[in-house]
Amino acid sequence: MSFYRRPRVSGATVFFTVALAQRGGSLLVDEVTRLRAAVRQTKTERPFHIDAWVVLPDHLHALWTLPAGDADFSTRWGAIKARFTMSVRRAGFTPPSRLPMVTSGRYAGVNPGLRHDKGEVGIWQRRFWEHHIRDEADYRAHVRYCWLNPVKHGLVKRPEDWPYSSVHRDRRFQKDMDLML
Repeated sequence: MSFYRRPRVSGATVFFTVALAQRGGSLLVDEVTRLRAAVRQTKTERPFHIDAWVVLPDHLHALWTLPAGDADFSTRWGAIKARFTMSVRRAGFTPPSRLPMVTSGRYAGVNPGLRHDKGEVGIWQRRFWEHHIRDEADYRAHVRYCWLNPVKHGLVKRPEDWPYSSVHRDRRFQKDMDLML
């Protein structure tokens, strides 16, 4: 049985990968306005700084810095996921009726789309991946990872051609990007 222990570091900078349960679709970019609204509302209630962000068709990467005295990124992700899910459901989106079966861990044998007792509808993967940033080099590497991910997935040839990226907002690492390409 798997038990996940997440570090609880107050004011940490953390890199995340968050994915939809059904990979291969385009829900996140099709409904990016709803995703942005969910993030905006969550940030208003539980502030955090977005250092970098990229939304791809079926997953996203984000780099956040939490406020001093606060280590709770899980509640924020739960709120973002719930708000986005409610918004797309209200707009008429119906998740696939059959999602992949969980094959290991505590929920082995469970179809995540059938967890009605928890009020879940199976749009998102139940967990997310997180990495606490260790130093400036690690920080820069994860910002670049966010920016280059659309290129890696063959969606665009240059990071600045992808419309759903913080590369347009944040030019402080642009010299690094130019050196990489």
